[in-house]
Amino acid sequence: MVAAEEVQRGDVYLIRLDPARGDEIQKTRPCVILSPDELNAYLRTFIVAPLTTGSYPYPFRVPCRFQGRSGHMVLDQIGTVDRERLVRRLGKLSSSTLGRALGVLQEMFAQ
Repeated sequence: MVAAEEVQRGDVYLIRLDPARGDEIQKTRPCVILSPDELNAYLRTFIVAPLTTGSYPYPFRVPCRFQGRSGHMVLDQIGTVDRERLVRRLGKLSSSTLGRALGVLQEMFAQ
């Protein structure tokens, strides 16, 4: 299990998303941590967005490049996961990509 104080906003973790329902993204896949560090240090849960290479360029899916692969951060499927679902840290997204994602989330929830 990953210690909570190690997890930071913008980190990408391999996360077990099963069991999924309907059109939810499933299986174990990379996800970016979106929750602020102030929460990450104290809670057992993290707000995450899945990363995918097979997606359409919708306005709420932020293009990104991670570990040499192009894809999207799927912001229409953000969710909260328990620390026990985190398998291992894969790296960190660029601050510019994370900033774009947080801007899109702000627009999504401001309406």
